[in-house]
Amino acid sequence: MITMRYGKYIASVEFDQQAGILYGEVTNLNDVVTFQGRSVSELEQALKESIESYLNACARFGKEPERPYTGVFQVRIRPEVHRWAVMAAQSEGKSLNKWVSEKLEEALKGEHRIANDQPVR
Repeated sequence: MITMRYGKYIASVEFDQQAGILYGEVTNLNDVVTFQGRSVSELEQALKESIESYLNACARFGKEPERPYTGVFQVRIRPEVHRWAVMAAQSEGKSLNKWVSEKLEEALKGEHRIANDQPVR
C-alpha cells in the first residue's frame, strides 16, 4: 500500500491486479471518499476530483466538510508520568508539547512507520 496527499487530505492506494487499476480511499476522514485510475497521473487527478467533489457536495447540502487530523489530541496519563515528562522536557530545554511530539516521532521512526515526515509506503 502507498499513500498520496492532496492538500490536507491523505489517501491510501492499492493495486487491483485482476482489474488492472489503482484505487484509493481518503483515510483521514470518516466520510467515504474514493478514487481510481490506471496510471499515476490518472490517480492524482482522480484524487483531486474526488476531494473537490466531496467539498462541493458538502457545500450543496449545507454540511461542514470533515476536517483532516488537526495535530491536536489529549492523552490521559498517570500524574507521576506527567511529572517525569515535564522534568525530562525541562532538562532538554523544551516545552512539554515539543518534547512529547519529538518522542512520538522518534518512536514511530523506530517502528519504521514514518520516514522523512512521510508515512512509509
